[in-house]
Order: sequence, then structure tokens, then C-alpha cells
Amino acid sequence: MDREIDQLVREELRGRSPYGAPQLAVPVRLNTNENPYPVPAPVVAQVAEAVAAELAGLNRYPDRDAVALRTDLADYLGHGLTADQVWAANGSNEVQQQLLQVFGGPGRTALGFTPSYSMHPLLAAGTGTTWVDGQRGEQFDLTAEATAAQVREHQPAVVFLCSPNNPTGTALPLPVVSAVLAAAPGIVVVDEAYAEFARPGTASALTLLPEHRRLVVTRTMSKAFGFAGGRLGYLAADPAVVAAVQLVRLPYHLSALTQAAARAVLAHAPALLASVTALKEQRDRLVTELRARGLAVADSDANFVLFGGLGEQQPVWRALVDRGVLVRDVGIAGWLRVSAGTPAETDAFLTALDDVLKEQR
Repeated sequence: MDREIDQLVREELRGRSPYGAPQLAVPVRLNTNENPYPVPAPVVAQVAEAVAAELAGLNRYPDRDAVALRTDLADYLGHGLTADQVWAANGSNEVQQQLLQVFGGPGRTALGFTPSYSMHPLLAAGTGTTWVDGQRGEQFDLTAEATAAQVREHQPAVVFLCSPNNPTGTALPLPVVSAVLAAAPGIVVVDEAYAEFARPGTASALTLLPEHRRLVVTRTMSKAFGFAGGRLGYLAADPAVVAAVQLVRLPYHLSALTQAAARAVLAHAPALLASVTALKEQRDRLVTELRARGLAVADSDANFVLFGGLGEQQPVWRALVDRGVLVRDVGIAGWLRVSAGTPAETDAFLTALDDVLKEQR
């Protein structure tokens, strides 16, 4: 950054790098947890029709409260939710930023548990919220007792929990969420961006909403729905939380085109979510194959796998790129993260990894 301008930047933002993963021109890109399957042609046609119907009215502002979209999202989530318990924005990142604008800010603290989603500390910095790095166990786990103790120690205005967690893929037992809610003085956010990929028996924090007014569950349409380019995230919470978030939402923050496209996609949820089964199969295949190679692998309920035992991870990452495969270096010494892709992409990754491991030995 230009030195003169850098001196004008808020102190807590100086020296930081924007969030983002490398996007390199390689044949196999398994570093951003995208859904590799394109939107089916019949759904594309319905989305195009829905968007086209809005074009003649673009001279008018969209529904600033996105009531129809929020109704559809509530219907999709189930659990007896209604539109007044749901809020939507341009990706779950914007939803979480709005939560920090309302419940965080100068003089307040947000607590997360490292390693976790690296955008959360950036959102905290951007809203002037003090960030505290909580700690996980050696297996990237969180226990109810240890997690609640950290909450009591720091007394955060906002707690971020991720289930499944990014980058580890580990799901969070509901007793941990309940323990945090009992200890926390403020809002508890459970980021469930990858919830649709969870293994059978993995419960959602949505089941706890009726008992806890300070609980917020955030979701996204980017992953399971293959709607990453559409940028639509949402939350479920008590109506009072939803009303509070609207205090900071920008006027007409969701375009009419985004709302129309998202509603058309939601109307075809079963067809789109069919790809989730295929991706879960590839995720489980990755876990099995990586462990068979003697590598450490974190249990995953997401559409990616964190694997370790690599020594220095950066040379391995570079060697994979040289073989046309891009995975993610998430900054954990000795570990890399690979997204679940198509069967052919999994084949390519495993072949490249075998070459790299053979060279190391």
C-alpha cells in the first residue's frame, strides 16, 4: 500500500492483507470449497426466466426487506421458522459483518477459536471490534468445559463457533454450543456454511433456537446450492435479533436480480442438493485414501478435508501446483486443505500427491 495513504488507514487495519485464496490457472482447483457441479440446465432456465421478469422494473428499488426471499429461506430451513426469524444479505460474510456492526464495535470483544474461518478476525477489525483468539484441543476439538471457560474469561459481546469448522471440517457437538450460550454474556453465532454436507446424526444448532434468544445460526447458498456467484447468505435467529440487524443494513442491499435468482434456485432445492451426495462420497473417499497413505486427517462433516503429517506444507503445496493441482495452505504447520471435487478431480489430486510423497521419501 502507498505509504502516505497507509498512514491514514486505521491502526488496526495497517499491515493486513485482504481475504482471498490464490486463483491460479491450473487444471484442477480444489482450494475454495466451491461446488464443482454447474447448475443444471432446467434450473438455469428457471433462474433466467425469474431474472428476466425483473428487468423491466429495474428503474424501481427492490424490496428492501426481501420478505418473499426470507419466507422461502425459512421454508427451506424448516424447524418452524418464519420470515421474521430470517435475514439475508450478500453472502454469509455480510450477514456476520452486520452482526458485528450491531453487537460488536469499539470497546467490545469478539471471540473465535483458532484455527477457524480466517474472515472472522478481519470482520472484527473492520467493525472496530477487539478480536480474541480462543484455543482448540490438539485434535482441533472443542469441549464444553474448556470452551465455556474461555468465554467466561474474556466475556465477549460476540462468540463465533463454526460447525462444521473451516478449515478443519470438524462438526461441533450441541452440548458445546449450549455450554457457550450458558456462559456468554452476548450473542453466540454458529456459522453453518457447510451444514448440508454433515454426516448422518450431526445435529444443527437450529434445533436450539427456540430456547435461546441470543443464538444466531448463519448459512450460505454458495456451497451446497452451487450458488457462489449469486452471493446469498442468511441467518436464523430470534425476531428481535433480526430487527436489530436491520438497523445497520444498507438501503436496498439485495438487488432485485439477486432476490429473484435466489428464490428460483430455492424452488429447485432437491435437484441442486443432489450434488451434495456426490461430494460427500468424494470427501469420504479423500479421508480414506489420505489415511491409507499414512497421513493425519481431521474428521470432516464439510466438503473439504484437512490433512497433515507433511513436514513443511508449503513445498508440498508448491509441488502440487506444479503438477496442475491447487489446494489450500491455511497456515497450519504441516497441514493442507483439499476441497471435495468430481471423481476425476479426486483422481488427479491423489495421483499428484503420490508423486510428491514419493519424491519426499
